[in-house]
Amino acid sequence: MAIALALASPALAQRGAACHGGKSFEQFLTQLKQDAAAAGVSQRAIAAASPRLVYDQSIVNRDRGQRVFGQVFTEFAGRMAANYRMEQGRAKIKTYAHAFARAEKEYGVPPEVIAAFWGLESDFGANMGKLPTLRSLVSLAYDCRRAQMFHDETIAALKIIDRGDLAPSEMIGSWAGELGQTQFLPTHYYNYAVDYDGDGHRNMLRSAPDVIGSTANYIATALKWRRGEPWLQEVRVPASLPWDQADLTIKHPRSQWAAWGVTYADGRPLPNDNLPASVLLPMGRHGPAFLAYPNFAAYTEWNNSLIYSTTAAYLATRIGGAAPMRKPTAPVTQLPFNEIKELQQLLARQGFNVGKIDGILGQQSRIAIKTVQKKYGLPADSWPTAELLARMRGR
Repeated sequence: MAIALALASPALAQRGAACHGGKSFEQFLTQLKQDAAAAGVSQRAIAAASPRLVYDQSIVNRDRGQRVFGQVFTEFAGRMAANYRMEQGRAKIKTYAHAFARAEKEYGVPPEVIAAFWGLESDFGANMGKLPTLRSLVSLAYDCRRAQMFHDETIAALKIIDRGDLAPSEMIGSWAGELGQTQFLPTHYYNYAVDYDGDGHRNMLRSAPDVIGSTANYIATALKWRRGEPWLQEVRVPASLPWDQADLTIKHPRSQWAAWGVTYADGRPLPNDNLPASVLLPMGRHGPAFLAYPNFAAYTEWNNSLIYSTTAAYLATRIGGAAPMRKPTAPVTQLPFNEIKELQQLLARQGFNVGKIDGILGQQSRIAIKTVQKKYGLPADSWPTAELLARMRGR
């Protein structure tokens, strides 16, 4: 069946050509194929993929028009880490007990950690995306926004074909070129996918054992998972906590957090040991509180959204048997997008590096907010409030 492609607007086409030395898409594609051959991809694989290496402006439009994420942690986690997904994760661990046990033995990654990513990324294979991967990759490679990244991803996809793992027609995934039941970029697929069912192919689209083994390999090898250590635990924090210490960039031994009055969520005392951890407050001092251990870095490497990474880590604890998180100790309100953006602008005018002024509460914005909260004598929990915004407006 023929695929109808969106026509490129002259302005966007010119931008695409400009960052490739004025080359047309056809000239760019010729060079890309030469680069693939130089990287070791066979002419057979390049020829098999060529009919699908076509430009689609609608993919570029989607990349440039990504929506701002506006949900607070409890809303997102309530939807994405719901009971049905927890139960599905536990069921998958039972169904594929051998593959999960093998993955934990070989890579040190617990089954619930793998299952949580599997559930969040594709609902255990139910929603892997419906777009031709090669078309997405080559379109994004021609665009100027992340040209080198997607140039390399396109070549990695060709290597996957050349290795015999997937045929070009099987490469169907997200608009951003991610593949399989845990949505690997092609470079990750090529480098970390493993054949866990013994059929001679690494098929993360159809083989659950391959998904389990490959995801474990990636988490352990690329994301540096520490065998036998926790990743996230819900805790209860006292009103007297030095709030400026609650920051992912600040680690203290559990014994120090215990001395400050932090306990497990059920009130049990923390171990009096030297295991380093950060206190994570995704919604400020009145919202949920967690101890984030060194393994939590694997989650922020997987996805740098704090809300997503915390949800993935929390879901893994739930699949592993942890209780549901406690309700906030007081109502927590998130500033609307336009007010967060205004706050970022005010912070930038005062000389703070908040990164991109985009209405998204990222790590740099949180650090700046904490500094200003301390200046105004407010609890320095890095959570933006109407009171803080009013102070900064000079009201």
